[in-house]
Amino acid sequence: MQERLKELQAEAIQKAAEAASLKELNDIRVAYLGKKGPITEVLRGMGKLSAEERPVMGALANEVREAIAVKIEAKQTELEEAEVQAKLALETIDVTLPGRPVKVGNHHPLTKIIEEIEDLFIGMGYEVAEGPEVEQDYYNFEALNLPKGHPARDMQDSFYITEEILLRTHTSPVQARTMEKHQGKGPIKIICPGKVYRRDNDDATHSHQFMQIEGLVVGENIRMSDLKGTLEVFAKKMFGEDREIRLRPSFFPFTEPSVEMDISCKMCGGHGCNVCKQTGWIEILGAGMVHPNVLEMAGYDPKKYNGFAFGMGPERIAMLKYGIDDIRHFYTNDVRFLKQFAIEE
Repeated sequence: MQERLKELQAEAIQKAAEAASLKELNDIRVAYLGKKGPITEVLRGMGKLSAEERPVMGALANEVREAIAVKIEAKQTELEEAEVQAKLALETIDVTLPGRPVKVGNHHPLTKIIEEIEDLFIGMGYEVAEGPEVEQDYYNFEALNLPKGHPARDMQDSFYITEEILLRTHTSPVQARTMEKHQGKGPIKIICPGKVYRRDNDDATHSHQFMQIEGLVVGENIRMSDLKGTLEVFAKKMFGEDREIRLRPSFFPFTEPSVEMDISCKMCGGHGCNVCKQTGWIEILGAGMVHPNVLEMAGYDPKKYNGFAFGMGPERIAMLKYGIDDIRHFYTNDVRFLKQFAIEE
């Protein structure tokens, strides 16, 4: 029995030393030190030994178990350390390599223009109003003095979803909704930025989807001179203090009188060039005094209240301000184009 225990000790230690993995080592532990292992099997024969031999064999068995356990523990530490080193070798980072630059995003040029315009008018006491892009025909046309069959509807070739629902062709419905919400009481001073949609062929100056910012002021004793002064402040803040404006008679169904506003050409100083088509002026927006019919349909008394409205395209403003020659640049997400409008530190 003593010799068998020694043999098992040597055998177990040899196998533990040759173990190539933690799993293999654990199998050796179970095989030799488990309840069904050969050492336990040998000890079951201790009942045949004399009383004097049993303590000796018991002590020897404990020594054998301890020796095997120590060897297995040492081998386990060795294998675990080797495993850690192998992982470290695979995950080694060469700290001498240059770091990867983190690209910082920019504000889109349209976003910059819209925020700049919003800040300008907020500073003048305006509020920013929003409305749905999927709009009712009533608010998009009828409430703006454009009844069904009105020829001016053809100027805004629309995307209709049903006979009464369409994608809004301008942000004017926000004005109509705001006036209706006020129920004919109190002054209004808002701008309405947002997307609008028209069935147009995309080219360098046209898009089926574009941005628009409209403004509305309603109150008592509002005059055309108030409109002109407001637009003059806007032009000088956006394009420079040396910019001049002029108002030309025009027609819009929802304003009367209606005007187109031009600014003096920045490129030639008003002397005439290819940019302004030799006129010295560049058209920039439409405006006018709110039509009495629009006020009345919104619940306002046109004998007591009047007001003015204006509408502009941020794309056109951005194209003029930044010298962009194609509206499609705003929507193609070309990184080379967008990088030109990096955030100023």
